[in-house]
Amino acid sequence: MKKTFYLLILLLSAIFVKWGITLAEPNFNYSLYAPQSYKQTAQMGKFKEGSKILFIVDFSNSMNEELGGRKKIDIAMDTLSSILPKINPNVQTGLRVYGHRAGFTYLQGCMASKLMVPLATNNAQNILASIYRTEATGWTPITYSLKQAVNNDFAGVSGKKHIILLTDGGENCDESPCTYAIELMKQRDDISIDVIAFDLYDIEANNQLRCTALATRGKFYSAGNSGELQNSLFDSLGIDKNVHGTIKMNN
Repeated sequence: MKKTFYLLILLLSAIFVKWGITLAEPNFNYSLYAPQSYKQTAQMGKFKEGSKILFIVDFSNSMNEELGGRKKIDIAMDTLSSILPKINPNVQTGLRVYGHRAGFTYLQGCMASKLMVPLATNNAQNILASIYRTEATGWTPITYSLKQAVNNDFAGVSGKKHIILLTDGGENCDESPCTYAIELMKQRDDISIDVIAFDLYDIEANNQLRCTALATRGKFYSAGNSGELQNSLFDSLGIDKNVHGTIKMNN
């Protein structure tokens, strides 16, 4: 019986070869059997090792306004706390804030922008520590912050660079982030800007910010609550929100 079975297999194989017939490969999900380290990397977003992401976060006074019974700045900080551990630790991340100090003059208020955490790998802990000791108090110098990021924070940094701008207001320092973004793209193509407009319903401000993102081949998001803010950040980073991440604490 066994001998007859093998003869049948040999006969069928010969026929397939003669007729040029090939057997279709089954629909097999190789990822299910990939090493755990590979699957973990694949789940931690579209930005891989060597990528650079600079968060620019609004700490202007309007972020103290409440949304759903909580200050917007608290919602933003808690959302970042849930996002940062899920970013691939080999991706370089950094933090710039604006509006973190009040200005007694127009010039002071429109220069209140600071790089709090320079780009580096394994930076989640440093970024979180920085945002939780920063207070929202000043103005909204968006264009100045973008210029500082491009000219200073990214100085000497090679490769593609990505900015994620989170703001609840439009520019109020007599500049246009849209115009700046358009002019920037005439000179270089290594920077993209995603903009998350958080609880922002001013039409002109939204148009300016949408232009800023699209001019740099980035994305524009409108988030009206904490859930939409979280989803916007997940989408910008290309991260599956069901993936769990941990922050490695320094000894």
